Amino acid sequence: MPASALRRPYRREGEEKRRDDLIAAAMALVAEGGTEAATVRAIAARAGVTPGLIRHYFQSKEELTHAAYRHVMESMTQEALRASESLPEDDPVARLAAFIAANFRPPVMTPAVVGVWASYMHLGRNDPVMHAIHEATYLGYRDRLQDLIAALPRPADPARDRRQAIACNALIDGLWIEGGSLPNSFATGEVQRIALDGIGAMLGVRFPASAYSDTSDTSDRKTAP
Repeated sequence: MPASALRRPYRREGEEKRRDDLIAAAMALVAEGGTEAATVRAIAARAGVTPGLIRHYFQSKEELTHAAYRHVMESMTQEALRASESLPEDDPVARLAAFIAANFRPPVMTPAVVGVWASYMHLGRNDPVMHAIHEATYLGYRDRLQDLIAALPRPADPARDRRQAIACNALIDGLWIEGGSLPNSFATGEVQRIALDGIGAMLGVRFPASAYSDTSDTSDRKTAP
């Protein structure tokens, strides 16, 4: 086999990592200073590359911004899916609980992630690509949530499941924004518990006690205000 054929996968992996590094650099700058801070020069400096190299991976700063926003949104969905899929398929209540709980701990709920999301979110008003990314990722997340709701042991009703998925998603979104924006205003695990209690009541299910366990650092545990 030619040596070039052996090298090609490593080159592809290296290019993917460099692209991911540029996205991570853009997100870090947005978290620190908003979208205005994520200039091409600043992104290049943070990633340790020349500004010209960015053009090799992204045709414009706007394309990099779109990639970063898509990464933020898709990563949160994937993290929740990983949590639910780690549990047996024959326990749909526990799988749904795990999906919900994953939204309220790192790496999904952190001040930095909420800040990046908020900074990018307003761009969708004037950028049709950002709007399309938001719509696609929102619907993708909601569809996964609806699938988990539909798997619950109760009579099938797709219209009901859709309505409940929309309502549950709204509850998750609101608590995620508040919990990530004002982490010191809540006791450790409190936002997660509120979400599980609220969605459990909405769906008429009781989530297992294990779903309420908090795996984050409890060294600075607060009492609820």
